[in-house]
Amino acid sequence: MSDEQVADWWGTAVSRIEPNRIELRGHPVQDLIGTTGFGSMIWLMVRGDLPTPAQVRLLEAALVAGVDHGPHAPSIAIARMTATCGVGLNNAMASAVNSLGNSHGGAGEQCVELLSEVHTAGVEATITRWRERGVRYLPGFGHRFHTRDPRRDPLLGPVDEAVAEGVVEGHYLRAARGVEAAIAPVPMNIDGATAVIYAELGFAAPLARGLFVLSRSVGILAHAWEEMGQGRRNKGPMPPSILPAFLDNEP
Repeated sequence: MSDEQVADWWGTAVSRIEPNRIELRGHPVQDLIGTTGFGSMIWLMVRGDLPTPAQVRLLEAALVAGVDHGPHAPSIAIARMTATCGVGLNNAMASAVNSLGNSHGGAGEQCVELLSEVHTAGVEATITRWRERGVRYLPGFGHRFHTRDPRRDPLLGPVDEAVAEGVVEGHYLRAARGVEAAIAPVPMNIDGATAVIYAELGFAAPLARGLFVLSRSVGILAHAWEEMGQGRRNKGPMPPSILPAFLDNEP
């Protein structure tokens, strides 16, 4: 195999690393350090260019909103349990992140797909198709814990402002509000509101989940670290005083 073939094997436009040279999407890292916020770096690395201040404000609002939802969230609980098993912080975080699947962590991605379909096909036709596919709960709407998600309005308000200022077009915001009106009184939740932001900013649906993982990783880190300082060992999913129900195997 030639040197060129080896180089092409890991060819990338994301970063350029050579002796005494580090470039991220064409920007020397020394020019980014101290001048570029983390939200802007996420945008740069994923999208290839730097966002405008208005764009990064929306992105960071969504990232902040998804940081944590308490130990009853499966990913957080898993992080805390894993932290008591004698593994490192990275293992606890990885275990938690690996639980962010379609049912826990994937609603934002699914909602971007829903809103994209609403934008092209209309509210009623889209809802009908999703219902016919057996979707009982539309992603991004309703919440098992909150009657009205306290993160909804603080996220949608800035999107309204961004539409008025011409930062985003508002197609997905209108789609989301159309769905919300059609299924009232079920309100939009954080997954719907962040899906609006990610879609309005031009992120592909799978990136909505990736961005949520980045956001929730902050809460996962905080909870795992706190648990490590509490000194418990082999923490299970319920206190030792509560025993799981025994299921009779007889038919």
